[in-house]
Amino acid sequence: MNAKTQRTAWAAKNGGERLTGSEILLRALLDEGVECVFGYPGGAVLYIYDAMHGNPDFRHVLTRHEQGAIHAADGYARSTGKTGVVMATSGPGAANLVTGIATAYMDSVPLVVITGNVATDLIGTDSFQEADIVGITQPITKHSYFVRRAEDLARIIREAFHIAGTGRKGPVLVDIPKDVSAALAVYTPPEGPIRVPGYDGDGEQRPLDEEALDTLLEAIEQSEKPLVLAGGGVIQSEAGEALQEFLRLTRIPVTTTLMGLGAVPADHGMWLGMPGMHGTYAANRALIECDLLISVGARFDDRVTMRLDGFAPRARIAHIDIDAAEIGKLVPAAIPIAGDAKRVLERLNFRAAGGFAENAAWTDRLRRLKTEYPLRYEASDTELKPQYVIEMISRTTEGEAIVTTDVGQHQMWAAQFYRFRRPRSLITSGGLGTMGFGFPSAIGAQIGNPGRTVVSVNGDGGMQMCAQELAICAIHHIPVKIAVINNRTLGMIKQWQELIYEGRYSHIDLSGSPDFVKLAEAYGVKGLRAETPAEAERVWQEAMETAGPVLIDFVVSKEELVYPMVPQGKALEDMILGPAGSAEGGSKHE
Repeated sequence: MNAKTQRTAWAAKNGGERLTGSEILLRALLDEGVECVFGYPGGAVLYIYDAMHGNPDFRHVLTRHEQGAIHAADGYARSTGKTGVVMATSGPGAANLVTGIATAYMDSVPLVVITGNVATDLIGTDSFQEADIVGITQPITKHSYFVRRAEDLARIIREAFHIAGTGRKGPVLVDIPKDVSAALAVYTPPEGPIRVPGYDGDGEQRPLDEEALDTLLEAIEQSEKPLVLAGGGVIQSEAGEALQEFLRLTRIPVTTTLMGLGAVPADHGMWLGMPGMHGTYAANRALIECDLLISVGARFDDRVTMRLDGFAPRARIAHIDIDAAEIGKLVPAAIPIAGDAKRVLERLNFRAAGGFAENAAWTDRLRRLKTEYPLRYEASDTELKPQYVIEMISRTTEGEAIVTTDVGQHQMWAAQFYRFRRPRSLITSGGLGTMGFGFPSAIGAQIGNPGRTVVSVNGDGGMQMCAQELAICAIHHIPVKIAVINNRTLGMIKQWQELIYEGRYSHIDLSGSPDFVKLAEAYGVKGLRAETPAEAERVWQEAMETAGPVLIDFVVSKEELVYPMVPQGKALEDMILGPAGSAEGGSKHE
């Protein structure tokens, strides 16, 4: 009996129409403004997929793997600021979402993850395709729901979106047993304010500590070498404009973490680049020398701080973060300010409306360091360098594209050499470092931003982890431009083995990879290849002039390394500039 027949039978018997749990779920998702759900069906969610049949208002994209689905939902969420939605069946389907859930959790991305489960009377019996997905994902979700009654679905979905999208954002799991998705109930949309017991939006609307704001403004007035460290929290809270106004008023230089790239345009006069392991010389020297560090929406990840006793050793630290648990967790904060980055910055801007005098000696020194020690690589007219490819993409898109990356050397080159001009333009797995993320996240970003150019930058390793999603680009004519930086090796692993493990290369050879052009064509996607700078310019122009999806196999040097680099376990002071930046290949100090 299908859903429509079941409803009709219920209405005839009970004198009123009710909906199945599956139909209530779809109605609730539409009420939340959901534009697209990414998913893969299976036995435990077949009632839900049956309810989708013939529903013109509900858009679902069938990926070719559940991991592709959740990375696509993640890319949609990061690029739009909306909550992404993914759906999978019980057991193996739900388990295939785990890596994507952890990816979103680490980077504070709002997702609602809907999984099916076996019928409630089979829970705990080890029945076919049963898995305790709530238990499995408890450490990597912001909250979880196990739905026991169809009449609770509308409320639960509304609460799930509220929790996922407020405070420090993150993934929320909704696990629905098969009998609940089939049961009949009255659909009553929740009304009034959302109140979730024990949850206040992570303190999103709590009063700010006005005394702490005064203390920070006084510290800025007294500081001779202030610095702003802006992280992903600035992007998540839509605080880019407020941050730029703060920089204008205070005249303080700024460095942005990997997750914060785009919060300040790359051509901003006060921007020093990215800090940390593969950060710029100017940004890392600023962290070493500053006497006041104002961290906004950054959590002091170890790839930024490196060895903690060498991080901002001279600085008084102000830490602004929506998650109070992050403040003081790794780096002691002299001025703790718990609150949403945009709200805090707007309040500071209001109080500092008169502006501050620029510390000319400090800003001039940092600008000089930025000029004298730029990011460098040895260019070639015949050999295609990966840095050249990224610079070319940046130049031809004028820094306005949405760029998604996988994880590895190409990720760092994209962060270094693409000139991001606005927030939500870099989509990358920062905290978890998930290979396979880059390409499917581009699909979600393109669906969420149909009017923008989306470029997916991948290594030849990560590209093979979700290459099956090429089918989605072909079927739905999703015009993502897919750049494969093909060095025929696990590049970042090779770099570490070369520099840290004395050249003992172990299991990094990817010479057995497929012909990526033929692979793309097998899925119905146009494939191109370039092995020289001239060929790269030609095929990239052809790709940009092609209306549909294109994969470009950029065959680059295997020997190229990412510089600068601070080796793991070392302090920022121990930065290696590399052969193109320093004759001795070591750090430079003045």
